[in-house]
Amino acid sequence: MDNKATIASLTVNFGDGTTDNGSSSGDDSSRQHYDVAIIGGGPAGLSAALYTARAGLRTVILDKSPYAGALGLTDKIENYPGVPGPISGIELLRIFREQALSFGAVYLQETVLSVDPTSDPKEVITTRQTLYADRLIVASGAMGRKASLPGEERLLGRGVSYCATCDGAFFTDQPVAVVGDTEEAVEEALFLTRFARPVHFLARGSTLRAPGELVAELKSHPRVVWREKVRILEIVGDKRVEGVRIASPASRGQEEFLPVKGVFIYLQGNRPILDFFQGTALPALTADGCVRVNEEYETSLPGVFAVGDLTCKKVRQAVLAAADGVLAALAVERQLRGRAKIRSMW
Repeated sequence: MDNKATIASLTVNFGDGTTDNGSSSGDDSSRQHYDVAIIGGGPAGLSAALYTARAGLRTVILDKSPYAGALGLTDKIENYPGVPGPISGIELLRIFREQALSFGAVYLQETVLSVDPTSDPKEVITTRQTLYADRLIVASGAMGRKASLPGEERLLGRGVSYCATCDGAFFTDQPVAVVGDTEEAVEEALFLTRFARPVHFLARGSTLRAPGELVAELKSHPRVVWREKVRILEIVGDKRVEGVRIASPASRGQEEFLPVKGVFIYLQGNRPILDFFQGTALPALTADGCVRVNEEYETSLPGVFAVGDLTCKKVRQAVLAAADGVLAALAVERQLRGRAKIRSMW
């Protein structure tokens, strides 16, 4: 295994002013087989990748966006051991990522659509390809959320969606709204411009947590109607979405009805993100909805590990999430090498 950084199959925007163009190998890229696939590019996932890659295991990190997790949204960190602050969460993640890549881990900025943890090897389908891995480490975080907008839950699946890549084609030449202020919201809105017209982008604030060039591209797109400092009053519709009631500075705070056929929502929350698990193949949860794990962070699904905020720690700190990732990585290495005990890897 080459001991070098590998970033595969797309242009990756790290949010720090740098990008890297990878390459794919045609049909081979659609059926890549890894020793371990890590879902999530936060401190837990990247720490796990560092240890599995350093142990010589073929490792892939699947990260939908560096900005998607709690650390990526943090402006200033001063207490991460060994890293003098203040430092932004994005910069700290860049350090994590580069260290993992230096040992040969593959980093893919792709959204995981579904996982079949019962297959052997385990199947992971992303927005770009299908991957296979002998072990899974799930580090997707707890930024999920309960439906909170009036009309959202009632119209979910009837015009309300959380995935443009899944549902965008259903709204060809129809007006839609995108609600959010993160990189994911911006990317999904740009994706929707391939189908919908117009795309009303409704930002709750005036500053988006996304790279400036991406925001500029969205604002200037001919199919996009940009709105900021918007309050969503209600998603309206009987059997399907018919529109959105909003208030914004553009309407001088007065209620306004925006006729749309679809509403794509990208708001943050604090529930474990597990929506990519198929059907009943879901790891056992605690009464609080957290993933139940053993002392090695293995879930009720053999060969599937969960780390970081998925386990709903009482104290949520990047250093604790990183420690989870290391322990899970050591357990994965133990299993794949056929040893009875975890081996320390300083």
